[in-house]
Amino acid sequence: MKTKIQDLLNDQIKYEASASMQYLAMASWADNKGFSGVADFFYAQSEEEKAHMTKLVKFVNERGGEVTIPQLDKPLDRFENLNALFEHFLKSEMFVTEQINKVIFECLQLKDYNVHNFMQWYVTEQLEEESTARTLLDKLNIIGSDKTGHYLFDRDINTIATATE
Repeated sequence: MKTKIQDLLNDQIKYEASASMQYLAMASWADNKGFSGVADFFYAQSEEEKAHMTKLVKFVNERGGEVTIPQLDKPLDRFENLNALFEHFLKSEMFVTEQINKVIFECLQLKDYNVHNFMQWYVTEQLEEESTARTLLDKLNIIGSDKTGHYLFDRDINTIATATE
């Protein structure tokens, strides 16, 4: 495995691990505020990001590369409201997409088509993740500060999120 690609994949492992921990912190915040549906959504997101990280670790190892398990920064764990929570969710997904695009770009520059092919799964996944984040944030923006709307959003979040996939 080319050193530059290995380094980028190790960076991506860190981004996926960071996203997992961030979503775990977001789930905990939502749980603490009584938004059990939102909490369940972010607990599931956290597990999904962990699976993305593990998939990368296994890929690098299978290709004879060397994985560096990263040290992570403390995730943001306080949010002003649900809108701020979901704005952070969208921002996080957009950042991960940007990083995946950097890996893809370097794969093409270095003609590493095997890694490029592997990373296409992440490209497709990020399209879905950003779409879900945007849809949920759009719904919250429509609801505004209406507490009844927040209750219904919390109750229906997994149905709303599934509808975007």
